[in-house]
Amino acid sequence: MLFEKQNRRFTIKDSKASLLFLTISFLYKPVIAQTSANTVFRTDTLKSQFLKEVIVNTSKHLQLLSPAPVQILKGEELERLNSISVADAIKHFSGVQLKDYGGIGGLKTINVRSMGTQHTAVFYDGVQLGNAQNGQVDLGRFSLENLEEIALYNGQKSEILQSAGSFASASSIFLKSKTPQFIEGKKLNTQFNVKAGSFGLINPSLLLQYKLSDNIAMHLNTSFSSANGKYKFRYTNGTYDTTAVRSNGDINSLRIETGLHGRFKNEGEWNVKLYAYDSERGLPGAVVSNKFDYSQRLWDKNLFVQSALTYHINKRYSILLNAKYADDYMRYLDPEITKDDGFLQNVYKEKEAYLSFANRYRLRPFWDIAFSMDYRYNTMNANLVNFPYPDRYSILAAVATQFKFSQLDIQLNALNTWIKDEVETGAKPGEKQKITPALMFSWQPFQQIDFRLRSFYKSIFRLPTFNDLYFTQIGYRLLKPEYTEQYDMGFAFFKNYFESSLSGIEIQTDAYYNKVKNKIIAQPRNSSGLWSMRNLGLVDIRGLEVNLKTYWKLNPKLSLTNGLAYTYQKATDITDKSSKYYDNQIPYIPLHSGTCTIGIDYLKSGGINYSFIYTGERYNQEASIPVNYVEPWYTHDFSAFYKMRLSNKELKLTAELNNLFNQYYDVVANFPMPGRNYRFTLSCKL
Repeated sequence: MLFEKQNRRFTIKDSKASLLFLTISFLYKPVIAQTSANTVFRTDTLKSQFLKEVIVNTSKHLQLLSPAPVQILKGEELERLNSISVADAIKHFSGVQLKDYGGIGGLKTINVRSMGTQHTAVFYDGVQLGNAQNGQVDLGRFSLENLEEIALYNGQKSEILQSAGSFASASSIFLKSKTPQFIEGKKLNTQFNVKAGSFGLINPSLLLQYKLSDNIAMHLNTSFSSANGKYKFRYTNGTYDTTAVRSNGDINSLRIETGLHGRFKNEGEWNVKLYAYDSERGLPGAVVSNKFDYSQRLWDKNLFVQSALTYHINKRYSILLNAKYADDYMRYLDPEITKDDGFLQNVYKEKEAYLSFANRYRLRPFWDIAFSMDYRYNTMNANLVNFPYPDRYSILAAVATQFKFSQLDIQLNALNTWIKDEVETGAKPGEKQKITPALMFSWQPFQQIDFRLRSFYKSIFRLPTFNDLYFTQIGYRLLKPEYTEQYDMGFAFFKNYFESSLSGIEIQTDAYYNKVKNKIIAQPRNSSGLWSMRNLGLVDIRGLEVNLKTYWKLNPKLSLTNGLAYTYQKATDITDKSSKYYDNQIPYIPLHSGTCTIGIDYLKSGGINYSFIYTGERYNQEASIPVNYVEPWYTHDFSAFYKMRLSNKELKLTAELNNLFNQYYDVVANFPMPGRNYRFTLSCKL
């Protein structure tokens, strides 16, 4: 039965290539085969094998086989992080800078490898989350409770059966919601969580999964979050040092997700999802010129419905279909500015329609080709005087090919991007068209050793967003599109140990070089809703990422997992050698950053977790001078959990203590972050 778990192993009885085996197994919840030493076994996905009956056990280390660098959090590893949203979890990845404007309700976006937030695409169950208004996806809106996996790919996802939009960004985040799984004879799964903690946080949530048939299941996930956002912070202006309380950082939000999951036996899967989000929050503003209190408010309403279908018509031919409609509403109120008709109040409405078709054909057992095309329509209106009411038409077409041998994987693709803006008033930016190529490879030089070399080259084209071009008093219609090139070279290594307390080790290391022409810079003003836009010219980015994970079996009852991540980035403006800013580090990019995580489990019924995050010194303006200096920051976070069973219920209690040493710091200058805070979570599964 398609939705039934049976010892977490799945049997495929018909003859399929190993690539198809792994595709099907990925559609099921990934599983781990363990020995008494807690050793993880893996299957080499680059070997074609034709078997009558095969049991496939996919591994959480499968990402190491990718020709593109990828970092994945899923399952228990994702649950043990001191995180309440996707943004909190992703900050543990290397090469990532999180922009956080403070508190539980603050805007949270990420910048990967200094390319800018707009160069990171976010996909939810295979369909891209779009935002033509500002190109940013607020990752704080997505809870971890309904997520099975978070994956960050540099370059692009390492498969060619994907939408054209998946080829169109410098990096991609793939969020995978929990696939309904049922034990034999059970049709309903229920999970109730409630979080409470600092800042007046109350966050109850409910997850329901219902089995409609052997091949179809539905789910409903809803959560409500409320917090007053008040916390102490330290303010220094060079003359005096004081401690104040952050105000106007409250939030009330409601999120509802529901959908259907279906499978075509071993031929594929489909899903339909409805997502609704409604929030009201305060904008605490920047702490400058001794001003601590603000009264600006922001209302968000986001609604989208999407569907995705993957179908393997036969052993050679597969198709992928995606569709989406989205309706976003934002209202901004500033009582500090008075107009003839009352307080300043801006309303923005954005709609999006999206269709995508992709297909892949296997010419030979080692050779696949693919073609995909996306159509996207975005429109935006606002209650502003002389607003241009822009419409954007986007067509993306990609051709790709993949050669997959036993120890060598080569992928090539070319993406054609065509974008046209129509406006009712003012100058039109005109049509933009660009063809961008990409090349990726992965090579295992030694057949018996899980050591792989990998490298990729990719060219990217990005048009300015609606805000960049048309935002009143901020937008600049003469902004030039960004043109970027990415180069990456690295290796991945994994090894199991059978007769040692060290049961597994994995290492990923990548050196990269990015060159960005006409880089668009957004700098915050007195509120997280206002920006100043400009082109930098030419930016040179050089970096190094190192990721190390070890798995230990200390005794039959005690296991330990340790992760280390380090990032070095030198991102400089090299536009004009005569400029006083030449070769200065671009704003908010630290030279050094890193994370450390440690998890200790006792019989899977309890455990403790520790995480350390460090971000080095930065500058908040182009000039690397003392007045623009932003101090380094680091946080120590602890948590502990305990599981128990009562009758047919599984209870889990988690206690978290974040920023243990109460460090006062800013992620974005003048937007102070919380000090020491706590959180408790009670979870009940039926």
